[in-house]
Amino acid sequence: MSRIGKEPITLPDGVDVTVGQGEVTVDGPKGTLSQHVDPGMSIEVVDGRVDIERPDDSQESRARHGLTRALIANMVHGVHEGWRRELQIVGVGYRAQKRGSGVQIQVGYSHSVDVEAPDGIDLEVPSPTQIVVSGADKQRVGQVAADIRKIRRPEPYKGKGIRYAGEEVRRKSGKAAG
Repeated sequence: MSRIGKEPITLPDGVDVTVGQGEVTVDGPKGTLSQHVDPGMSIEVVDGRVDIERPDDSQESRARHGLTRALIANMVHGVHEGWRRELQIVGVGYRAQKRGSGVQIQVGYSHSVDVEAPDGIDLEVPSPTQIVVSGADKQRVGQVAADIRKIRRPEPYKGKGIRYAGEEVRRKSGKAAG
């Protein structure tokens, strides 16, 4: 077994990792996450850290080793601190507001679009032009944020639409006068 190039994952206080038959379960203050992992990887929890070793140094084993380590590290971070993705709404009259556990979005359609929060995901609206998606599972947080963004993607001429916070939209000049 080899562990070249991959640091062990240090567990913060309050986070427990259980390794089963091809599955890793991480339990912490923000929830519990499980993930199927490559059965060829050797995963051990020793002295507050998770050690992952690969069977050999082939390219495929190295790739699976990195993937396994990243998945477990993301689960540990998620159950300890959580993941969040911020979205901005740009456009005159475009806005969002909290409705129960979901969000009601008005972005220029003849009707408003209601988005319900799936289990384990929290939707917040700190201002009418901002939506915050948060939760313990990085993949689900990212997918819900992408689904909300897909309702009205930013367009290149005026930049109106729903975008990730900090996202730069490439602008086009439009028709030239003449």
